[in-house]
Amino acid sequence: MVSRVIPVDPFDLVLFGATGDLARRKILPSLFHRFQIAQFCPKSRIIGSSRSKLDRAGFQDLVAQAIRDYGQDGETGEDDIKAFVELLDYVPVDARGDMGWQELKSHLRPDVVRAFYLSVGPSLFPDIASRLSSCGVATPDSRIVLEKPFGHDLASAQALNAALRDHFAESQIYRIDHYLGKETVQNLMALRFANSLFEPLWNSTHIDHVQITVAESIGVAGRGEYYDRSGAMRDMVQNHLMQLLCLTAMEPPSRFTPNAVRDEKVKVIEALEPVTQDNIARGQYRGKTGNSYLDHAGNPGSATESFIAMKVEVANWRWAGTPFYLRTGKCLRARESEIAVYFRDPPHNIFEGAAGVHGNILVIRLQPDEGITLRTTIKDPGPGGMRLTGANLDMTFADSLPESGRAQDAYERLIMDVIRGNQTLFMRGDEVEAAWAWADPIIAGWTQIGAPAPQPYDQGSSGPDDSLLLMHRDNRRWRGIGT
Repeated sequence: MVSRVIPVDPFDLVLFGATGDLARRKILPSLFHRFQIAQFCPKSRIIGSSRSKLDRAGFQDLVAQAIRDYGQDGETGEDDIKAFVELLDYVPVDARGDMGWQELKSHLRPDVVRAFYLSVGPSLFPDIASRLSSCGVATPDSRIVLEKPFGHDLASAQALNAALRDHFAESQIYRIDHYLGKETVQNLMALRFANSLFEPLWNSTHIDHVQITVAESIGVAGRGEYYDRSGAMRDMVQNHLMQLLCLTAMEPPSRFTPNAVRDEKVKVIEALEPVTQDNIARGQYRGKTGNSYLDHAGNPGSATESFIAMKVEVANWRWAGTPFYLRTGKCLRARESEIAVYFRDPPHNIFEGAAGVHGNILVIRLQPDEGITLRTTIKDPGPGGMRLTGANLDMTFADSLPESGRAQDAYERLIMDVIRGNQTLFMRGDEVEAAWAWADPIIAGWTQIGAPAPQPYDQGSSGPDDSLLLMHRDNRRWRGIGT
């Protein structure tokens, strides 16, 4: 099976914050690879923009070096880089002033898809959106792309949405969550809704519980000041883990269209029960002098969590009685993201005296090795009676589908979806607000008098002891991280 490349229409993509870290590490190398495989033609153009006083040649040199530094090994040939940078232009613009906007407008063509990617701090979103509209740079069918965070709480998210909608229709706004661009996340929908094997079992009658883990092995050094204002709850749970929860728990949409899919995701968020503090475990990684979370955050009195685990209930007919356990943290044993669906044990064991009859486990691995594993119980080979053991039915994309080529970066898929005008994998405004409405009371509970502080945990561990107790009291255990 060979991966099929579907070309997109010619476009003008304006990249605000084009000299920043995200643009150089992710966005520009992703565009370069899509150009290499001919998904868009040389008639398309990418216009960088920031306050930096670069000219076109200087920007081309910056992008060429970014591709050499961050592009995929074996895919950074100089001839391809030379051809790609010919598509580039650059216009210095002041996001909060008048400089550069009319020049930027003059660079855009009227007969191609027009998209604006805001790879900038969220405080600049309203200003750029306003000037795109007031200066006539944006057209009624232009697209605007935003990176998280989409607000700091419900009030700020509502204010941001209102500011955006003053100038753009909801159908023009693309809120990126790069987790939704991962191949395995999209395969979760295919696994559920394209296979009659799983959907009849995808409910509380057959599923005991679900574990969603996003573990990171690195700390917050270098971005501690920002992280200390957000913490794991705002930085990961309210968006990334919430999206994984929604895709796992959602009802089948009536059709595979952007609004039908997103309608079902919103229903999941609105069905979430409030989470009490006794169903939450928070932690901060500790270390030698100068290497702890408090050191990296530059705040010795910080009560911000670098780890959080929680038990979440979805109050609807499909999931009543089946908890979802969410877990994410910094400086853990390994970098690993997965969704583990634990099916219930067989109702009756016909193999008397044979240990090892347990429910199946379906594991959807998001990183580092994307794939799907189904844990089954089989007979242990050999004579001497009926002995049971576990065995995995494993599908790793790199091994099972080698003809499809290397897995594309999430940004590659998402940027091309912007050009196509497909919003399925992007968050809608009411979805963002519903997530904040659920998260705000949880965060507010940590500021109350007597609220427990985050528990310290060792770097390279699985988190604080309280997270283990969260599972043990329900007679369950977390899956090992990095095992």
